[in-house]
Amino acid sequence: MNKTSKNAIIFANGQPCSQDLVNKILTQYTDAIIIVLDGAIQHVSQYNFTPDIWLGDFDHNLDEKRFLKQYPDLNILHTPDQEYTDLEKAILYLQEHGFRTVNILWATGKRLDHTINNVVNIARFNTVFQKIVLYDDYSVCMPLPKHFEQYFIKDTVISLIPLGIAKGIITKNLKYPLNNEHLQIGYRNGTSNQVLEDGIVCISYVEGDILLVLEKEAYFSCK
Repeated sequence: MNKTSKNAIIFANGQPCSQDLVNKILTQYTDAIIIVLDGAIQHVSQYNFTPDIWLGDFDHNLDEKRFLKQYPDLNILHTPDQEYTDLEKAILYLQEHGFRTVNILWATGKRLDHTINNVVNIARFNTVFQKIVLYDDYSVCMPLPKHFEQYFIKDTVISLIPLGIAKGIITKNLKYPLNNEHLQIGYRNGTSNQVLEDGIVCISYVEGDILLVLEKEAYFSCK
């Protein structure tokens, strides 16, 4: 592997997504390092990309020689530490090697416990990377910085999902505004808010962690 990009794409071992979404990410990050996690390698041949790294604890007992024959330049990283999920280990690897953007696919679906864990875990890397985003065929999820500004068209659905309690939240240009208020997971969520008018949406908060969830089409149209 001779790529020098600081962009990365991770294919986790959840439900594979559409070819269209894979193509969107591959087209946007043509120079990205591609990491495939453990059992997800079985689905790669159905898509039009070649992985650079195959990472995991390899508890699926797959035939390494078979995949090395198919992908001769594949770098196999055995990470047996059971204190972390394979996705966490991949993200930590990218942090250690100075990557700046992380795009995660195939991390939802199948087991609900894995889906929840994968979604929640990206929050702690909020300040580590310039961008860390999790995609599936329906939605896009990312940690929300303490101050966020982005142009959206009217009626775009925006969900603010607190992890624990998030305090001091102030929003502008949302249908259901927050004025120095708090959200708490399981008690008061910011699900399915809407953009009030075409223009800049501003969101700030002082404490806690929030995940921003958008419909996939809205995310790609606002870029």
